[in-house]
Amino acid sequence: MFILEKGARFVIPRTEMTYPAHSMKLHQNAADPEKCPVDHVMADFEDACPYEFKGDKSRRVMVEALNTLDFGKKVVTVRPNNIHSKFFQGDLEAVVLGAPNRFHGIILPKTRGPEDIQTTARLLDDLERRAGWHYKLQIESLIETPQALIKSYEIATASDRMCGLIFGIADFAANLGVREIVDNQNQNFHYAKQAMVVAAKAAGLHAIDNVFLRLWRKEDPPERVEQLQRELREKNIGAANLGMDGTWVIHPQQAPICNECYTPSPAQVAEAQRVIRLYHERGGGSMADPKTGEMIDEATIKIALMDLAKGAQAGMVSLAELREWAEKSKSITGYDILELMRRVV
Repeated sequence: MFILEKGARFVIPRTEMTYPAHSMKLHQNAADPEKCPVDHVMADFEDACPYEFKGDKSRRVMVEALNTLDFGKKVVTVRPNNIHSKFFQGDLEAVVLGAPNRFHGIILPKTRGPEDIQTTARLLDDLERRAGWHYKLQIESLIETPQALIKSYEIATASDRMCGLIFGIADFAANLGVREIVDNQNQNFHYAKQAMVVAAKAAGLHAIDNVFLRLWRKEDPPERVEQLQRELREKNIGAANLGMDGTWVIHPQQAPICNECYTPSPAQVAEAQRVIRLYHERGGGSMADPKTGEMIDEATIKIALMDLAKGAQAGMVSLAELREWAEKSKSITGYDILELMRRVV
């Protein structure tokens, strides 16, 4: 998770929107809370940036955007070219030295192993010191190759700057020689996605699913729009069921549906509160829920606690209530699942 405002706020992103870093208009749109209702924005020097803008042209625009635009409560990150690219160090130097204390993290693409994270962390140590940063930039790593997937837990634990892993389906599929990356992706890439989720959660990081590459256009007939919206929803509900905390998006049109897929409904939050309250009122242990007939025990209560944690991020549950129930669980089990999984600061 992203820890912000000197520990006063934390964000586990439901939506991370990527866009080209060379366009000031796209930066302005990304900063707009109405045009772009996402939790996290990521300006891209890498795959989304045309060749002619790589280097100083895109860097100047990026630094100007960071220093002049108000992104509100969004998490703001930058994706440099990958660490083995001739542009990598210059990209990092430009934004860290040129916009101190104006953004929150680095998205590291094409990560091969923990040594890439460690090299980036050391470079950030030096650049932050030189620029007078008041906090440490955090790192999200893209898992885009079979080698990175195998090393994903080592990557996740390579630095205390690490906050999340992201599954990059296009590059991963290319490495496998797989052509189809949209239809049936949660089945076809089930192992890879959940392996990354397990590595992220074992390290206490958030896990972000890949983009959905199909967008609807103004001229599309209503049935086409409905079909694409249904496919987007199905993909993200499936990813959430694999343990993903959120997803990348490539256009603001995708944000409302995606936010909904990774946020418990008011009814789900109310049900989690009811079950937790019932469980503790009856003294814990294994019992049948009188409303549903389902069995409840301490393990199933932790599922409800995680729902409340997601509800807290969405402003549906107070942090005081969340901590109260977590403390009750900890007094019985000896550990707090929300602390273990870094769901709270």
